[in-house]
Amino acid sequence: MVFVPCLLLLLLPVLRVSAATPEPCELDEDDFRCVCNFTDPKPDWSSAMQCMVAVEVEIRGGSHNLEQFLKGADVDSKQYADTIRALRWRRLTLGAAQVPALLLVALLRALGYSRLKELTFEDLEVTGPMPPPPLEATGPALSTLSLRNVSWATGGAWLGELQQWLKPGLRVLNIAQAHSLAFACAQLPTFQALTSLDLSDNPGLGERGLIAALCPHKFPALQGLALRNAGMETLSSVCAALAAASVQPHRLDLSHNSLRATAPGATSCAWPSALSSLNLSFAGLEQVPKGLPPKLSVLDLSCNRLSRAPRPDELPEVNNLTLDGNPFLDPGALEYQEDLKSSGVVPVCARSALTMGVSGALALLQGAGDFA
Repeated sequence: MVFVPCLLLLLLPVLRVSAATPEPCELDEDDFRCVCNFTDPKPDWSSAMQCMVAVEVEIRGGSHNLEQFLKGADVDSKQYADTIRALRWRRLTLGAAQVPALLLVALLRALGYSRLKELTFEDLEVTGPMPPPPLEATGPALSTLSLRNVSWATGGAWLGELQQWLKPGLRVLNIAQAHSLAFACAQLPTFQALTSLDLSDNPGLGERGLIAALCPHKFPALQGLALRNAGMETLSSVCAALAAASVQPHRLDLSHNSLRATAPGATSCAWPSALSSLNLSFAGLEQVPKGLPPKLSVLDLSCNRLSRAPRPDELPEVNNLTLDGNPFLDPGALEYQEDLKSSGVVPVCARSALTMGVSGALALLQGAGDFA
């Protein structure tokens, strides 16, 4: 993406600077955050040069097609290596553009000389095939990679092709509103250091899609898996998908899914042995699901439709149990959730500080008869 300052260095000969045009970029007083939005029909891309001093940079391309800058994709970025290393950038967001894959790779090569740690792509259309992978990764050494509403011409092969340009060590991967999560597992390298995978806001994913996305043995270090608003329907199906992929997360977030308590004809499933935290908030549950992981220490059942407190025999032994926002504690909670749902507002549960330790949970459950 040539509107990024490090690639602007490579393309200075083709850029035009116009003092009469209002600059689309704003740099805060502390030189910490710089935001650009190139919505003008003929944007002054060179305005992004002021972002070179920032730590956080956000650049949106106004839905422009960047094919005009392909001539700079073959420029050797080594000649600008020292300048790129001097950049303060740690977090970079790029969005709203049509980007040839060759240009994207040129960006990654240039960023390979930077100290960037977090990279976000949003609302991008990556066109054309990715070039052959390098003999060794030449892109940035990221800790976090986030993608939202990014389409790729290469279909399910895109993640493996992208990963081959990144240096090893990625720890956090977030993919939302993806056009394809059916990865080509045979070509997908192993994410050896990845500890957090977030596939939230992919409502069409479902349990079958989850099996296709969690390529077996590709996430050996995974500790946290988030599947908010991801089309999940039953705990048993999610458990089966995790088992099929040999994924062993410690934390699992299934909030904001319309979950049924049990699936028709469901069989018992062995949950990952390391699973200790489960979030089932905003899941539309009218009763406590059966077959919960037996070794949970944290369980969030807030903002569901529970009409009574769970009985002790319905729950595993947990250290922290959250139940607030359910009708048995707040008679108006259900109406509140329905009003928010019908209005299209993202629901926010009104917390009542009911996250509790074991003793507090037992005290509540011992009095459950008053609500039954």
